[in-house]
Amino acid sequence: MTLVGACVLKFLTCLTTQHDLRLLVVAVLVCMAGCFTTFRLYSRMRGARGVVRAAWLLLTGLVAGSSVWATHFIAMVAFTPGLKTGYSPTGTLLSLMIAALFMASGFAVASAQRSTTNDLTGGLLLGLGVAAMHYTGMSAFVTQGRLVWEHATVGLSAILGVSGAVAALAAAGSARTTKRQALGGGLLSLGIIALHFTGMSAITIIPDTSIEVPDQLLSGAMLTLAVGSITAMIILGGLGAVAIESQTSRSALERIRRLANAAYEGLVVVQSGKINDANAAFCELAGAPLSELIGRPLIGAMLTIEDSGSGHEGVRREGRLQPVGGGREIPVEVFSRLMDDGARIETSGLTVLAIRDLRERRAAEEKIRYLAEHDGLTGLPNRNSLQARLAAAIERVEASGESLSVFCIDLDHFKDANDQHGHQAGDAILVETARRLQSAVQSPSFVARLGGDEFIVAQVAGGDQPAAAAELSGRLLEMLSAPMVFEGQDLSLAASLGVSLYPEDGRAAETLMANADMALNRAKESGRGVYRFFKREMDDSIRERRNLARDLRQGIADGELVVHYQPLARAADGEVCGFEALVRWKHPTRGMIPPLDFITVAEENGLIGALGDWVLRRACADAAAWEKPLRIAVNLSPIQLHDPDLPSLVHEVLITSGLSPSRLELEITESALFKDYQRALDNLRRLKALGVRIAMDDFGTGFSSLSTLQSFPFDKIKIDKSFVENIHRHDRATVIVRAVLGLGRSLEIPVVAEGVETEEQILFLRGEQCAELQGYAIGRPAPVDALTAWTVAVASTIAEPDVGSARKVKRSA
Repeated sequence: MTLVGACVLKFLTCLTTQHDLRLLVVAVLVCMAGCFTTFRLYSRMRGARGVVRAAWLLLTGLVAGSSVWATHFIAMVAFTPGLKTGYSPTGTLLSLMIAALFMASGFAVASAQRSTTNDLTGGLLLGLGVAAMHYTGMSAFVTQGRLVWEHATVGLSAILGVSGAVAALAAAGSARTTKRQALGGGLLSLGIIALHFTGMSAITIIPDTSIEVPDQLLSGAMLTLAVGSITAMIILGGLGAVAIESQTSRSALERIRRLANAAYEGLVVVQSGKINDANAAFCELAGAPLSELIGRPLIGAMLTIEDSGSGHEGVRREGRLQPVGGGREIPVEVFSRLMDDGARIETSGLTVLAIRDLRERRAAEEKIRYLAEHDGLTGLPNRNSLQARLAAAIERVEASGESLSVFCIDLDHFKDANDQHGHQAGDAILVETARRLQSAVQSPSFVARLGGDEFIVAQVAGGDQPAAAAELSGRLLEMLSAPMVFEGQDLSLAASLGVSLYPEDGRAAETLMANADMALNRAKESGRGVYRFFKREMDDSIRERRNLARDLRQGIADGELVVHYQPLARAADGEVCGFEALVRWKHPTRGMIPPLDFITVAEENGLIGALGDWVLRRACADAAAWEKPLRIAVNLSPIQLHDPDLPSLVHEVLITSGLSPSRLELEITESALFKDYQRALDNLRRLKALGVRIAMDDFGTGFSSLSTLQSFPFDKIKIDKSFVENIHRHDRATVIVRAVLGLGRSLEIPVVAEGVETEEQILFLRGEQCAELQGYAIGRPAPVDALTAWTVAVASTIAEPDVGSARKVKRSA
């Protein structure tokens, strides 16, 4: 029989014939319960550091050592050699301390680092600790006989104990699950039991009656009760600590999970590149439940970071997330933060990624980008993107040899249609215009909207120029001249076009657009509804007007404007009854510039408001200084007339200057009313309420609508000089003047005749009972310091002082 066979036979014989099987069952149960509790504590110790780790290590060593010690001594109580037995207290307590020390040391080594070397070393310490405890405990065993040891069997028992401990640590791993804890505890229990009973089979007791077992030594019953009670308390204490820690961890984890699930961003915990945990938002992004995600590789698999080099903690990075079920990748924004708190080994290398879905942001950014580059109403490219598109078109034609022409398009009388039919109709016109223009061109040609009713068409064509541009211009005019239907009404459309050609009219986008705009202005001046090509002389004319606008803006600021006053006299006796303020511009290099040359420039460049404001203030201040309370007439531009702040401005000027409202007379043309008829009438009524007089200027040259005279009680009508200067020259002019004078008498509205230059005209107008006269026959426009003869003298006649011979031009603000 071999040594192993003999050992096995002796092991079985010892187990079945020399032990109380009931107590053996108790010993095995105590061993298994203690080992299972040990591995539950071991799982907590592996994830801890510092003081927390030391506390878990102490409790693990105590529970493991007491469990091994209790297993040993309960099994020794079950041992019945047929002789009186007892136990030495010193050896018994020493064996307990040895067990606790070795167990703590073995688990400390095993938990220090997850490796095979640590498992082997830790298992060796555990196995040797069990063997040391066993044989130290056996040294405390006293019986009436001598113990004879079989050293080979003793060695085998130690090997079995070490093997069981090593296998337990390897199988349990990190012992994070109950299954792993039970497996580790079972293998360790098997090793402990195998070591114990193999070691028990290594002894032979030779009876010796000379050996006495002292009565004061612990009896078997007392030892069983003490060991069972102490071990049960220790095991229950360990289980209680684990239960309390587990419940606390579960409660904290549940709170954290609820908080994480409430987060908008996806949160995922990654360890060693694999998903450890995730919240509901990330599961929704990934398209899979948490159970399917745990353990999956994340970085480089599901999640691709676009800038993987900048992986610093807290750095914002962008990437793409591939859902588990496939489909389109999701653009995401990723923030990372390490969870290593320094107190738990299990958090080593643990990283939390906050993953934010960028689809809504990207869609919003795309919409913002689209709105920044396209017109919100028509969807056409706007001014911001036009430059880039036009530059790209220039690069294309330079490389391909194609031709490029730029069309600047302006809708004729769009503002009138907008005012008459409302802004919705105006918007409908713009949308329809954009649709028609787009239908007329094909890529790479394109259409853009500059703003208002201005559009740009860039034509990239293969034909000869200017024939291709002329053909497209005619087609565009024809398309835009067709009426459109809005809410059951036919709205008429028309447009004017200006065309510039590349490279003849410019090689840069800005130059081509500017020259096309100049050509458009020429088309408008030609009667609208036509197209014109850019010509070089246009550039000089436009440049001149721009220089004039720049000088006028500076001239207003520098006080270069002056006001001249032309007298008005009563037709009956020739006495001067007032003056009309006429603005002049004293240019530092060009000399005196009449209003005909700069008023239009002021209106085109937004300077008419400041100019008209200055003239009103200057005229009221001068008139307030006159000794005689003569009236002062000031012309209002259409822009001023429709300014809602005009009545407030006039009121403020009257208060500041101290001029009586009854002395101020504001002149408007009938055509100015129709820009916004209702607003103009509202402003006129508010001015009338201030006590200011309102005169209709240039009557006969505009609409000459009797309904206008009926709608508002004008204080005066002024017949345009084009009719007055033809009295007795043309019969029709004479009849018109006589008719207007008769109309004024019938409506009880005084009539003023402008442009009176001869004695014959004075006599005719006096005979027709004209109220007042104005013209060179009465007095020429003159600066304020030349009016003393009229503003101071008690009376004045038609004779005038020598104040120059400049003809009055009725273009004033």
